[in-house]
Amino acid sequence: MSAATLTATDERVVRTHPLVVLLQRPEVGAAVAALAIFILFSSLTQAFLTPAGVSTWLYSASLYGIMAVAVSMLMIGGEFDLSTGAMTGTSGLMVGVMATHYEINVWLAVIIALVASLGIGAWNGWITMKTGLPSFIVTLATFFILQGINLAVTKLITGTVAIQGMSDVPGFEQVKVIFGSVIRFGDFSLRASVLWWIALTAAATWVLLRTRAGNWVFAVGGQSHSARQVGVPVVRTKIFLFMGTAGAGWLVGMLSLFDVGTVQATTGIGQEFIYIICAVVGGCLLTGGYGSAIGAAIGALIYGMALQGIVFAQWDNNWLKAFLGAMLLLAVLVNLYVRRQAGVRS
Repeated sequence: MSAATLTATDERVVRTHPLVVLLQRPEVGAAVAALAIFILFSSLTQAFLTPAGVSTWLYSASLYGIMAVAVSMLMIGGEFDLSTGAMTGTSGLMVGVMATHYEINVWLAVIIALVASLGIGAWNGWITMKTGLPSFIVTLATFFILQGINLAVTKLITGTVAIQGMSDVPGFEQVKVIFGSVIRFGDFSLRASVLWWIALTAAATWVLLRTRAGNWVFAVGGQSHSARQVGVPVVRTKIFLFMGTAGAGWLVGMLSLFDVGTVQATTGIGQEFIYIICAVVGGCLLTGGYGSAIGAAIGALIYGMALQGIVFAQWDNNWLKAFLGAMLLLAVLVNLYVRRQAGVRS
């Protein structure tokens, strides 16, 4: 059989146009949108491109980006976590209460909060997998439980719904080097959260594209039953993904706590949907099995630029919610069109 005949009969050896290959990447649509948002606000206000302005929207994007990357991996795995917003506040409050009220060593408090956060994530995953309940319902219940604990227990122990005085705790400055340090280049400030964001995005991308565990994530999100039949540890994979979102919530909680030295009982409430929006804008399917950590990071960058760009442009802040809704709908439509044009199955 000739090479031409083989090419005509076997789709595995058909050459794919480079443009089609590019369009098949989940993050392409988000990258185009990010460029458009950057050009828009750069043309509207000079403050957007100043070193201080860039520092501000990068810092904002980094906190959302860390969570969006973890949420994107969970969504690729076919699940949702609506407790992520509350988790950021819970982890910060745990450290704050232990360090300021019970005078526990701040390093030990940080580790205890990490273990507790991972335990909550494992619990979400275990309940979801063992009961067969939708993760939407399980994590929504966890969200309300954490929200109530954050408010009631914090007020019971401290008499208020906020933790203050962290900067006076012994060891605070040492821990701040890891979670709250700032590198200055003139007027530009590079915060530790941006470095964490970049590192986490790179690590998640490597796991998804270069490891067996990454193949498992795509498999359990695309066809969970088929994945189980070929030996993929579905339950373990999904539990670890839930632990990943909880761990990211702990990290954002630490970054926020050691940056400003205080935390509110309502910290993070309502942001869980923003993380999901960032992941969807970045190319993740709501049905699982398709997505990108880089795309989720770009989605967070879009939100960070829009959040601060609206302020710099002196628009009414209420436009931000309208922007979020429009961005979500447009992203879903664009991603659907691109996948169809590129021949990617939903």
